[in-house]
Amino acid sequence: MSTTTVDWVTGAACRGAHREAFYPPNSIERKEERCEREAVAKRICAGCAVQSECLELALRTHEIHGIWGGLNEDERRFVTRSN
Repeated sequence: MSTTTVDWVTGAACRGAHREAFYPPNSIERKEERCEREAVAKRICAGCAVQSECLELALRTHEIHGIWGGLNEDERRFVTRSN
């Protein structure tokens, strides 16, 4: 991770409480549970000062897991294919 990346990561709203909302659990997750978990993560992202940097990194590195910059895996794939 570059120094620039570390700089913006320290200001991310996802650090600390509710970190579990950004990634699926190690156990089976029902669709309703996934939707609620992702909604929590997306609400946190919506108020984040570094949301665009986070999404940019996820798109650039082809991150395949979790909520990054307010988008889940499928949404990021769609954005990547649309460009």
